[in-house]
Amino acid sequence: MTALLQKIKSRVTIHAHRRVRGLLEGEYTSVFHGRSIDFDDVRHYVPGDEVKDIDWKATARMGAPMTRRYIASRKHTLMLIADTGRSMAALAPSGETKRAISVFAAGVLGYLATRHGDLVGVVAGDADHTEHRRPESTDAHLERVLQLIHRRTTLDSGASDLASQLAFVARSFRRRMVLVVLADDRMLTPVEIATVRRLAVQHEILWLTIADADPMRTDWLDSSVVDVDALGELPASVRGDRRLRERFAASTIERENGARALWSELGISRTRIESEADVVPALFRLLEVHRHARR
Repeated sequence: MTALLQKIKSRVTIHAHRRVRGLLEGEYTSVFHGRSIDFDDVRHYVPGDEVKDIDWKATARMGAPMTRRYIASRKHTLMLIADTGRSMAALAPSGETKRAISVFAAGVLGYLATRHGDLVGVVAGDADHTEHRRPESTDAHLERVLQLIHRRTTLDSGASDLASQLAFVARSFRRRMVLVVLADDRMLTPVEIATVRRLAVQHEILWLTIADADPMRTDWLDSSVVDVDALGELPASVRGDRRLRERFAASTIERENGARALWSELGISRTRIESEADVVPALFRLLEVHRHARR
């Protein structure tokens, strides 16, 4: 049964996204194909070599331009790192669950990867448990990966613990990979930032933040709003306070500005997604930014 993957395939082929989908495939190819990501050795520069491949330290030692060479590789590995803590079972700004958006984003990237013969694996978990599926390149395997993320992300899941999933990747994998992190909408802890810095030295990283819904929305005042982390209801009297709503909106903007500054400092391409409809165009922009950043 391929229920989740089939939904993703149908969504990325609808007419409204046809042009963007083609651009998305082109960006995927330009970022992850045409050059290996495994370093081999250095040799003397010859006309036609790309300037970005020049090894400046070797050039200084040798007294002549030296170029890095890479081992030819036909397949790359895309490792999905999915936060499946219960906060990811909450709502996004669109009213959809963040779980649905996370699964869809993972599916789109996984679908592109397998179409190009690349391998897709997953590390998913919360504070209670971490699960890993070895990289493969079949539709059946990708469906199992998506089902794992979907099954593990519930209101009964443990608290979010992205630090544990990042640490698992850091100690478990030595081969260079493309890491795609599907994370909650929050600032990283110092421990997480330190681990991300370490991972960025060895791997390429793409970061997808799944946005939180605004619990202070006025059109939700007549509805029950529950904090899935604290497992408590947010009273309508609090949500209806104008000054609190203004302070909440200001803190949200401040947090997003801080996040942008952090990812810029880390040199990691990151996008924030608010709905399933945003996924394909947001991924296209992310891959485009990442491609230019590598130049």
